[in-house]
Amino acid sequence: MIYDLVVIGGGPAGYAAAIRAAQLGKRVACVEKERVGGTCLNWGCIPTKALIKSAGFFSEIKNSATYGVLCDNPRIDFSKIMERSRRVVDTMARGIEFLFKKNKIDYFIGVGQVVANERVDIIDGRDKGTSLTTSKVLIATGCKARELSDLPVDGARVLTSREALDLKTLPKSILVLGAGAIGVEFAYAFNALGTKVTLIEKMSQIMPQEDAEVSAAAARSLQRQGICILTNATLENIQILPGGIRGEVVQEGKRTSLENDHLLVAIGVVPQLEGLLPAHISLELDRGFIKVNERYETSIPNIYAAGDIIGPPWLAHVATFEAIQAIDCIYNQETPRKLINVPCCTYCQPQIGSVGITEQQAKTLGIKYKIGKFPFLASGKAVVEDKAEGFVKLVVDSENNKILGVHIIGSDATEMIAEYVLAMDLGATPESVLQSIHAHPTLSEANAESAAVVLGKAINL
Repeated sequence: MIYDLVVIGGGPAGYAAAIRAAQLGKRVACVEKERVGGTCLNWGCIPTKALIKSAGFFSEIKNSATYGVLCDNPRIDFSKIMERSRRVVDTMARGIEFLFKKNKIDYFIGVGQVVANERVDIIDGRDKGTSLTTSKVLIATGCKARELSDLPVDGARVLTSREALDLKTLPKSILVLGAGAIGVEFAYAFNALGTKVTLIEKMSQIMPQEDAEVSAAAARSLQRQGICILTNATLENIQILPGGIRGEVVQEGKRTSLENDHLLVAIGVVPQLEGLLPAHISLELDRGFIKVNERYETSIPNIYAAGDIIGPPWLAHVATFEAIQAIDCIYNQETPRKLINVPCCTYCQPQIGSVGITEQQAKTLGIKYKIGKFPFLASGKAVVEDKAEGFVKLVVDSENNKILGVHIIGSDATEMIAEYVLAMDLGATPESVLQSIHAHPTLSEANAESAAVVLGKAINL
């Protein structure tokens, strides 16, 4: 079989690229070493959100007396929680497999290797030994969790997010190393389910990429929920014990020994290049990731790359965006749109949603700015739902009224941020947002209210 395109990797970039190319009438094959959906669907975005949903629901039940509903002695069945998580994954994966059939995409399971710019061999897995001839190749193999250099992941005591999603019993205690989105989400979920959680971050704030005010609010909330947070801290002298792990936390020159059932390592990602290229083929890399130009072309003609494998921000929605851009560049000769307003979301409770630059970045860039901040305490819907924690914060250019950044911490921040992503894409001003009628009572009113604050027109604050 001769293909127009072979996609290596079936995650958010890979399957989107395959479907888009098929929509354009191309003969497409997709090679995925495990199951379609990639890390995001199978061991990342989706199963973690299923876990978080169960954890949040348990928290709601425990606090149900607030709403006049009495539930005595609620308890969890961790095995059922994890079963549901895998069931959700299976449902979504079957959906993608159906889309492949619908679009007449040939789906191969195994490790795809680019042996020439017109040939991909499957060197391992179910379809090992299959050779695919193609006009073009798109690499979308993504990333995997970074491990500690001196402490291998064993799946028993030392975990990454993947192994954490395969636990059979709820840990009594867990040490989470790294307080980015992944670390914070797992810390929240396990704590809500009853695990004693310690969260360690080497930077001065958790969620280092977020606005400092949002990060501080998130830290206060998580600490109130019972999570021990240690910032400006490192973990040293880690030992695996018969019943857990022991390590020394170094913080401001002081050393404290901690013992926990598990260590969850959430310190970033590395590119997945294993098996991708034989010794005689060399792609140009940039800090270990495949280097591409603005049209997603690699250093070898007819070989393209998109998604996490080409570098940050390592977000599923960005990977999908890049993949579709790449296909439209290849077959429609379109000029790719640049990544500008990328939403970032963290699904702890309260949630965090952000887009654009932070207040700290505005200061560093020397931009004259003004702030519009509206607390959910002044939102009728938030108070009704007993979810009045957090705020919406706008960073606006003082000279031209351009919205530079929006930072939300609140119960539905990950849904609310979309309005401001669209507003920024369209070049809308705070005045435009305020003039759009927002239904009452809704949490989205806080978006309009924050615009009112920055304009000095606030009614409810």
